Amino acid sequence: MADIEAQIAIDSDETDSAFGDTASDTTSLKSAILNYKYRNGRRYHAYKEGSYWGPNDEMQADQLDITHHIFLLLLDGELYLAPITENPLHVLDLGAGTGIWAIDFADRFPSAEVLGTDLSPTQPSLVPPNLCFEVDDFTEPWLFRKESFDFIHARTLYGCVADWSVFYKEALDHLQPGGYFEQLEISVVPKSDDGTVLPGSIMEQWGKISLELGELFGKSLNTVDESKAGLEAAGFINIVEHRWKLPVGGWPVDKRFKEIGQYNRINWEQGIEGWCMYLLTTLKKWSVEEVQVYLAKVRQALRDRRIHAYQEVSLVYGQKPPRPKSDHVG
Repeated sequence: MADIEAQIAIDSDETDSAFGDTASDTTSLKSAILNYKYRNGRRYHAYKEGSYWGPNDEMQADQLDITHHIFLLLLDGELYLAPITENPLHVLDLGAGTGIWAIDFADRFPSAEVLGTDLSPTQPSLVPPNLCFEVDDFTEPWLFRKESFDFIHARTLYGCVADWSVFYKEALDHLQPGGYFEQLEISVVPKSDDGTVLPGSIMEQWGKISLELGELFGKSLNTVDESKAGLEAAGFINIVEHRWKLPVGGWPVDKRFKEIGQYNRINWEQGIEGWCMYLLTTLKKWSVEEVQVYLAKVRQALRDRRIHAYQEVSLVYGQKPPRPKSDHVG
C-alpha cells in the first residue's frame, strides 16, 4: 500500500494519451421508482427524489464503472481489505450503483448470499444466482433482521448521509458479532505536493465549492476525512484505515500510478457534470450555461500537464465486537 505522506514522482515526459419486506401496493411503488426525473438533460432517481445529487443515467453509470476499475487498480485487484471470513454467508452492499462490486463479489464467493441496495433499480437483470438487488434508502431505519450480515460494504457515500452517527449505528446493529464493515471514500478536493494546484485556480475552486455544496445540501462531501472517526464513535473495534493519493492525470513517473491517473482523468471528464449540475443549479441557483462555463474551465485544467493534482482516498474497516463469552461454568 502506498504511504499517503509520500510524494508521487512526476513524469516530465508525460503524454496523457445494495432482505426486507416488500410494500403491499407493488404497482404504485414500482411506478414511483421508475418514474425518473429529467433535469438539464440528465436523468435522476424518482424514489426519494432530491435526497441524492447524482444522475442515474448511462453516462453516469459508465463513470461509476470507471471508478470501480480505478479502485481495483488502487487495491491491487482486491474488492475489499477487511479480514473477513474465507466463506462469508450474508453480505450487504450499500449504495450499489451499477451493481458491479456486488456482482464481482458474488462471483468470487458463490456460497454467499449477497444483497445490493440503491435508490435506483439500474443494475443489470442477469446477475449471479446468489445476488439480488433491492431499491432501498439506507438513511431510513433499516428493515433487515438485526445481526444478519457478516460483512457490510459501502463505497463513495459522500453527500448521501445527513447523520452519519445513525448510519454507523445501523451498520453495527445489523452485523453479526465479529463481522466487519468497510467503507471506501474519495476526496472532492484536488491537492498537489508541488504547488501546481494554485491558490485561486479552478481546481482549488472546485474543492472549495464542492465542500460548500455539501454543507448547503446538509450532507457532507468530506466523508474521506470523517469515516474513521465515525466508526470509532459508533463502537467498532480493530479499526484500520488505508489512505492513498489518487492522481488526476497521467503525470506520475511510476507506471502503476500513471495508469491509475490516466483512468482518473477520464473519470473526471465523464463525471464532473453529474457531480455538480444538480447541486449548483438547485442550491447555488447557477444557470445551466454558468455551470457549463465552469466545467469547461475544469476540463481545461484536467488537460494541463503542468498541473499535478491528486485526490485522497480512504478505506476504513472496523469489526463489531464479538459476543462476550459467558463466565458461567456449567
